[in-house]
Amino acid sequence: MSAEATTTKPARPASDINGRARKARKALSNPWASTLAIVIAILWTLPTVGLLVTSFRPEFDIKTSGWWTVFGQAASGEGVVTFKNYEEALFGSSTNMFDFFVNSFVVTLPAVFIPISIALLAAYGFAWIEFKGRDILFVAVFALQIVPIQITLVPLLTGYVSLGINGTFWAIWLSHSAFALPLAIFLLHNFMKEVPRSLVEAARVDGAGHVKIFFQVMLPLLTPAIAAFGIFQFLWVWNDLLVALVMGDLRTFPLTVRIAELAGSRGGDWHVLSAGAFISMVVPVIVFLALQRYFVRGMLAGAVKG
Repeated sequence: MSAEATTTKPARPASDINGRARKARKALSNPWASTLAIVIAILWTLPTVGLLVTSFRPEFDIKTSGWWTVFGQAASGEGVVTFKNYEEALFGSSTNMFDFFVNSFVVTLPAVFIPISIALLAAYGFAWIEFKGRDILFVAVFALQIVPIQITLVPLLTGYVSLGINGTFWAIWLSHSAFALPLAIFLLHNFMKEVPRSLVEAARVDGAGHVKIFFQVMLPLLTPAIAAFGIFQFLWVWNDLLVALVMGDLRTFPLTVRIAELAGSRGGDWHVLSAGAFISMVVPVIVFLALQRYFVRGMLAGAVKG
C-alpha cells in the first residue's frame, strides 16, 4: 500500500474539545442540580446530626424532648451538654464497649490488608504475565463476585470447625478476605492494564524483572486504586454484623455486635445507645475524610483517556 493511500484518523480540533468541556462544566453548574445536591446532602446528614446531638444530652432530656429543641435551649442558656453517655458506653459495667471497640480494629485492619496484598499480586499476574488459561481463570475469578456470602456461611463454619479455628479472629479474617478478593483483583487488574505498556517495556530494557516492576513501577501508580478499594473494604468490615456474629464468639465480637445487643436488650437507654452508635460510626467517617482525595482519584482514574 502506498503512502498516499494510507489514511489516519484526523485529530480532534482543540475548539471541539474545549466546547465539550464547556458544556460539561455548564451541566455540572446548573443551579437546579446544585440545589438538588444540597437538599440531598442536608437530608442525608440530618440523622447523623440528630444522633450526635442526642449523644451529648442528659438521659432525662432525651426522654422528654426531641434533639432539635437543644438549639432553642442553647439560645436561652438552658442547654446542658454531658460526656457521661460516652463514659458509660465505653467503660460502664453493663455496657463496656471499649473491648468491643478494640476488637473492631483487630478484625478490620487485617481483613483490609490481607485481600489487598493478595489481590495486588494476582492482578499483576493477570495483567502482565502470560500463562496458559489466563483469560479463563480471570473470568472465573470475576464470576465469583455473584456468590452471596449468606449461602456459604454453613460450609465455611464447618470447615473452620474441622480446622479448629472457629470462634477466632482467623475465621473472620479469612471469611472477609475470601469474599473481598474477586472485586479487589478485578479492580486492581483494570488499573494495571491502564498503565502504558511502553513504561513496562522501558523498565524491562533497563533490566528490571517482574518483582522490580511490581514494586517500583506499579505500586506507586496504584495508590488511588488501593485507597479506593481499601475504603470500601474498611467500611464493609467495620459495619459487618453477620460474619462477626456467626464466625466469632465473645472474645472476638466487634462493636457492631455489642450495639445490636444494646438495641435489643436495652432499647430504652437511648443515651447509651446513641453514644455507642456514634462511637461506631466516627472511625469510618475519619477514614473516609482522610483518604477522600485518593478515593476520588481512584474512582475517576481511567475514566478519561487521551
